[in-house]
Amino acid sequence: EREISLLSGGGVVTALKQKGYEVVPYDLSENIGDLIHVLEIQKPDVVFNALHGKYGEDGCIQGLLNLLKIPYTHSGVLASAISMNKEMTRQYVRELGILVPHGGLMTQSYFWEAGEPDMPYVIKPNDEGSSAGVFIVRTVQDREEALSEWPEKESRLVESYVAGRELSVAVLNGKSIGVVEIVPKSGYYDFKNKYTSGLTTHIIPAAIPVAMYQKAMEQAEKIHQYLGCRGVSRTDFRLDDVSDPLHPQLFFLELNANPGMTALSLVPELAKTCLGIEYADLVDLLVQEAQCDR
Repeated sequence: EREISLLSGGGVVTALKQKGYEVVPYDLSENIGDLIHVLEIQKPDVVFNALHGKYGEDGCIQGLLNLLKIPYTHSGVLASAISMNKEMTRQYVRELGILVPHGGLMTQSYFWEAGEPDMPYVIKPNDEGSSAGVFIVRTVQDREEALSEWPEKESRLVESYVAGRELSVAVLNGKSIGVVEIVPKSGYYDFKNKYTSGLTTHIIPAAIPVAMYQKAMEQAEKIHQYLGCRGVSRTDFRLDDVSDPLHPQLFFLELNANPGMTALSLVPELAKTCLGIEYADLVDLLVQEAQCDR
């Protein structure tokens, strides 16, 4: 997710400078010693974490900054580690009585031993974001493509495909902002549709029944708080109003504790549309709330 991290970081740097902050951009490499050296020299008041994917979202960078006693934006070690692990998050969400798609974590060999699920179903990495490596399996050809990119010893999440609407809810400082419906012009909300202008329509507020809108808001807020998230998070749902239109059901998909801050990202758009918070003001709010784990 390097490309998205750089896009988020670039937007954040510009916004912080507009707000009068002194900003030192840092492009993280595998040389963690260099990062520590830069932090010791610069002595920042706050680190804005715009690093998406592994190490940036899974608690690793958070743990390092805790040790260095440098406040940082977004969630701490535990909430980051849990939310980055999709299957673990699903288990926590079940404890709240919230629906999740049927399925679980498995290796490719177990996939065959257990028996292939009825199509359509979804295969996705357990600890990636930006829809990287996600396959919706509708045909044998889809299955073969998904299996070809599934490392033999790696466990992946296999779950039933939930028909219906794609929804996402942003939560800022413990309170839900609003619900967006995501409508790709073709296919599903994959990496290309997420980050290519004009390929996806965002409907804000989502044109769904009021009761279901409120339910999505309440569930996202409850999950954010239960996992101990800080700052901003984004929770993704599927609203199945197809299987039984008279009794629609809301299914939790995943929570992103460090959502994108690009020009096409959902959280800044929700903040602006629903609360009137401009991008730079949102970034400022996250900086103001930065902290280490306590």
